[in-house]
Amino acid sequence: MPIDRLLRDGKIRAEEFDRLNRAFSFALRSLQLVDRNDPVCDIVARKVIEIDKAGTHDPVEIAKIASKQLGVP
Repeated sequence: MPIDRLLRDGKIRAEEFDRLNRAFSFALRSLQLVDRNDPVCDIVARKVIEIDKAGTHDPVEIAKIASKQLGVP
């Protein structure tokens, strides 16, 4: 699970961790990615974190933006 590994390094509150995990799961589903060990999932995880840091905090919206920015309508 790439997002768990990325989030472990920083100091993050439980609710932030849960929100980013949900956004990551939604994004993977919309991109039809099943294997979380796929290297593409690392790119998705980093994109989800980037979008959250930019100020979007709704998991569904984060997933939509991530999918769009990664080239999936």
